[in-house]
Formats: sequence, structure tokens, C-alpha cells
Amino acid sequence: MPKIVTRAEWQAARDELLISEKKVTRARDAVNAQRRRLPMVPVDRDYTFTGPDGEVGLAGLFAGRRQLYVHHFMWQYGPDRPCPSCSSAADVYWTPKHLALLAEHDVTFVATSNAPWNRIAEVKAERGWDIPWYSSHGTGFGEELGTTVDGADRPANSVFLRDGDQVFHTYTAFERGLDHLYPPYTYIDLTPYGRQEAWEDSPAGWPKR
Repeated sequence: MPKIVTRAEWQAARDELLISEKKVTRARDAVNAQRRRLPMVPVDRDYTFTGPDGEVGLAGLFAGRRQLYVHHFMWQYGPDRPCPSCSSAADVYWTPKHLALLAEHDVTFVATSNAPWNRIAEVKAERGWDIPWYSSHGTGFGEELGTTVDGADRPANSVFLRDGDQVFHTYTAFERGLDHLYPPYTYIDLTPYGRQEAWEDSPAGWPKR
């Protein structure tokens, strides 16, 4: 259990932590600014994805907007089931209101998976998901970005920018680089026990999952 103190002692410790938290906020702002200045790479290969309306090229995924956010939806268990964490995000966060807010900022959201379209369609129907989700199976899309390794998808996202018909790759992040995209982790990180993961720096005796 955390140490028990007076309210004044707690406030002093909280104020000290606030200094560190403000440093993190300013550092995050600086990282975001640096990200906006990343160079980009032309995408010269015309990938063909499969979705509910048939085949579509990478430029077609933008739906007329200039920016494209791709969530590489992990198909974690071979050809059978999608990733539980991605599924949780689809259940709660990738709602029409959420995607509409992105669209207001000239951003189109899509999910892609290295799984056959028929399996993706089955899962969408089972879960009642209304998200733009496409199959990249057999295209080499994930392999080139490093998000698909030996046929298995990694936790990752990618961002693209379109100038007319030319598409550019601007950003990709992997694994814990996606932590801030999942609000439950943000909430859990505020609790005394945190995520209870083995890698976390917690006091001796704190519970671990």
C-alpha cells in the first residue's frame, strides 16, 4: 500500500510530481512538433486492398481527404481471430462520432489486416462494427512498412499524405508507441498499481499480472 501521510504532506508530494508531469507535457508537445517536421517517402507501389465494395487502391482509401490514418489491426491468432486489444478499441473508440471528428481535420481512418477479406467481413458482422476495414492480405503492404512480419501483424499505425494522386508515407509507430492511443492505459497509469506489468518500475511488493 502507498505510504499514509497528512493532507499537507500529500499536497507537497503532489506538487513535486506536478513539476515532472508538466515537463512530460512540454516534451510531448516538442515531440509532436518534431513529428510534424518529419520528411516523407513517396509510395510508388499501387497496393490493392479488398473491402466491402471490392478492390481499392491506397489513394482510394483517403476518401477524398488529404491525410490517412491506418491502424494495422492485428490478426493475432493466424487466420482465426483478430487481436483482443484492437477489438476493444473497435468496440469503444472507433465510433462514427470519433471518425467524424477526424474527418473534420481532413483525416480519414481505416483499419487494415493481413487476413482474407471474408474473415474480416465475418468478424465485422459478428461484432457489429461499422468501421472502414480492409484486407491487405497478399499485397505486401504490411511487409514493406514492417508492420507484418512472417505473415503476422504487429501492433502498429501508419500515416499517409496525399498530393493529388501521389501518396506519401509520413509516419509509422509500433507496439508501446501506440500506448497513448488507448485511453484505458492512460487511466490505468494514474492508479497506484499502474498496469501491473513486469516491465514497470513499481515499489517492491506491488501486484503484477
